[in-house]
This record gives sequence, structure tokens and C-alpha cells, in this order.
Amino acid sequence: MRSVESAPVLDSEALTATAKAIAAVQEADGAIPWYPGGHTDAWDHLECAMALDLCGQVDAADAAWDWLCRNQRADGSWATSYLGGAVREDFVDSNQCAYVAAAALHRWLLFGDEEFVTGIWPVVRRALDFVAALQAPTGQIWWARSADGAHYPEALLTGCSSTLHSLRCGMALAAVIDEIGSDGGKGGGGRGSESGRGRAAEASARWGRAADDLHHALLAHPEYFLPKDRWSMDWYYPVLGGALRGSAGQARLASRWDTFVVTGLGARCVADEPWVTGAETCELAIALHMVGETESARRLVTDMQCLRHAGGGYWTGWQFADEVFWPVEQSTWTGAAVILAVDTLAGGVTEQLFRGDDLPATALTARTCGCQSQDAA
Repeated sequence: MRSVESAPVLDSEALTATAKAIAAVQEADGAIPWYPGGHTDAWDHLECAMALDLCGQVDAADAAWDWLCRNQRADGSWATSYLGGAVREDFVDSNQCAYVAAAALHRWLLFGDEEFVTGIWPVVRRALDFVAALQAPTGQIWWARSADGAHYPEALLTGCSSTLHSLRCGMALAAVIDEIGSDGGKGGGGRGSESGRGRAAEASARWGRAADDLHHALLAHPEYFLPKDRWSMDWYYPVLGGALRGSAGQARLASRWDTFVVTGLGARCVADEPWVTGAETCELAIALHMVGETESARRLVTDMQCLRHAGGGYWTGWQFADEVFWPVEQSTWTGAAVILAVDTLAGGVTEQLFRGDDLPATALTARTCGCQSQDAA
């Protein structure tokens, strides 16, 4: 495990306690539900696996990856949620499917395990191809597909911003596979295999085109996305996902700071409720760090420690008008978000993953785009 002795806010002992609190909720089949007896979804499950790996809980992370692979459908998707080993909601969320690429790259950056990356590559390839097939002609990616195969022709800014990052992570994984020389599937061959390199390059090109069009939609066409201004995620996710960086990202985060940030507590989940939530606070902290606002990021992660339980878990949120934890659950993904934020601020692989300096660029980047108004995204 990478040393976290220099990490701000929490030391390695505290981080390990949080990871163990997450692992304690893991079910026998490897699924990591939101809380004991709750449902599991692929996105939050993967976020927890990332946190487990960072804190040395590798057996639990391995079991989480095994669960993910076993439950992938032939078309590359996962159901939106599972409960007690069975499908709970049978429609498919595109962003949940895409996130496997970000999580797989995170593990590669942490361990450099060729066996893992070649084994997970077919899973990533099928998932991102499924997601790319949900892209509208104008670039946005439809947020879901019904159980009978019909697209839900609506796009979400938060989900598409995360998906943009995942597509770029998939392209980076394709480059790793190209270097290793195996596509992990039929015809892959060993190191230096031409068929392995060819299939990975083809996949990367497909996802690159999808990322280009998606990035343009995010920056230039806010009207393509459902209005969700009430939610803080729609405010900061274009920065977290890499659609906006630099001065444009700073301007984005400054634009609604007073709406969403509660001094001393963290970030609201929604603008119109007296409710701060730990996961949103930590994700906002990562976004802030990506645009150079590291002191603000560190302050937020410090502030949200009011949600920490003595056992290492985190309450999902704090309703500060009534002064109660709400909902009354210690969600696994809140603990995972804390670990990822602390690793980011400590300069770990999570920072490398979200900063994206080594990821393949889109044709239209936030640093060079001429349509970077504060209204964009």
C-alpha cells in the first residue's frame, strides 16, 4: 500500500478503520451495498473497491471485482441495482456502466498488475461500447436504457461529465493493453500480439470519437441536458469529470459557492434543503484541488469529519436545521469518497486519475475551447 502518512485530515490508522467499515458491509458474494441490507449499484460498488485497494483491503477489493465481472451482462451492462443477490431495478444507467473504466485504471495505477488489467480489459471494452451506443447524434449520452432495450432520450449533466472521464480512462487502458500486447479475448495472443494491439486501438478510436462529441456537448450545449440546477453535483461535476479546468473550472466553482457550501459543515446535496452530505463534500474537494484550490478542498474534508462515526464509518449527511444525521445510515460510498479525497490531497494515484494529465485528450479541451463561458456545461 502506498504510504499515506503525509495525508491531510486523517492518518493511515483512521483511513484503515474506514476501509474496514466498508469491508464489514460486503456481502458473501462480493457485493458492496450502500449499507447493511441495502442495495448495490455498480458505480458505488466500484468506488468502494477503489477505496479498499488504497487502504490495503485487497482481498475485499478482489471479491468486489469478481462480483462485478460475474454480473456483467452479455451486452456489457449491469442492472441499475441489485438486492440480496438478485436484480432489483432492471433498467441500465449509462454512467454506472462507464465507471468500470475509471476504477480499472485506478487499480492499474496503484498496482501495475498486468494480469488484472488484461483480465478486466474485455469487461471494460464491452461496457464502454455499450455506453457509446447510447450516444445521441448531437453528442450527449442518454442516461438510461429500459429492460426491453428502449433508450431513455434524456441526458444528465452529472452522469455525462463522469462518463467523459471514464471514456478517457478507457482510452488510457487501451494504450496499456497495446503496450502489453493482449486484448484479453479471443485472438489476443501474448506480448506484442498484433491482434491485441489492433483491437485495443480500434476500441480507443471509437471511444475517442464519443468523447470528442460528448465534450463538445458539455461545453457548448447546456440545453441538451435536463435542468438539475437544484443539485450540487450538476455544479461541480463538469470540473471533476475534466470538462472544465483551469480558470473556467475556477469560475464554475465560484459561481454557486454561496449556494451550496455551508461554512464549517461542507456542501449541500441540494440547494433548497438544510442538508450537507459527505460524499458531495469530498467530490467537491477533489474538483477544487484539480483547479488549484487545495486549501479550500482541505478545509471541506476537515469540516465534513463531523459525519465520522467512532467505528470509522460515515453518516451520509447532516440536517443542520434539525441537527440530526439523515438518513440514519452510514453509507459505504460516503466512506469511500472520504478515502479517495484524502488520497487526492495527499498526491496519490486518485489525484493522478482525476487530474487526467496522462489521459488521452479530447479534440476539444477546456483549456483551449473558445466556448468556455460560465454558462457552458
